[in-house]
Amino acid sequence: MSKFVRKSVAKEQKGDKVGTHTGVQRIAFSDFRGYEDWADVSSARTTEILKVIVANPTMIKAYKAGIPVNGQPFPEGSMIAKLQWTQKKSTEAPFAVDVPNVFSQVFLMEKDSKRFAKSGGWGYAVFNYDATSDKFTADAKSPSDCGFACHTPVKAKDYIFHPYQKR
Repeated sequence: MSKFVRKSVAKEQKGDKVGTHTGVQRIAFSDFRGYEDWADVSSARTTEILKVIVANPTMIKAYKAGIPVNGQPFPEGSMIAKLQWTQKKSTEAPFAVDVPNVFSQVFLMEKDSKRFAKSGGWGYAVFNYDATSDKFTADAKSPSDCGFACHTPVKAKDYIFHPYQKR
């Protein structure tokens, strides 16, 4: 992962937790310790946001074994993080290219079928990054069931949108 990504997201806020759609089970930002060194899975872009998707070694190993394309679910302990930036046009490149501007948010998913039985075995959380304080805070505006509701269309792929990209 790039030095830019590490610098932007390496700070962790202990105790920041958000509820899953059950309102009981929680994901702590600190549960994702070390994610700044996880391998890239994929990237994505909307009209306003650049995204880099990274996964822990458990999930990367599963991807390389063919999951979820082979119809198998990801193993317990799989974790994935979607890191999000606003974008801007590069002023340095000799061609037109959008580059990360301000780091804004991290979306987290954790596979634990016992804790998150009501949401397909996955827990979800969104944390906003504030550059002024250099801290992450749980996103109070994010509906607590957004992750599961949004990921239900890809239930056949164990609720994961992004495939592991060939390299």
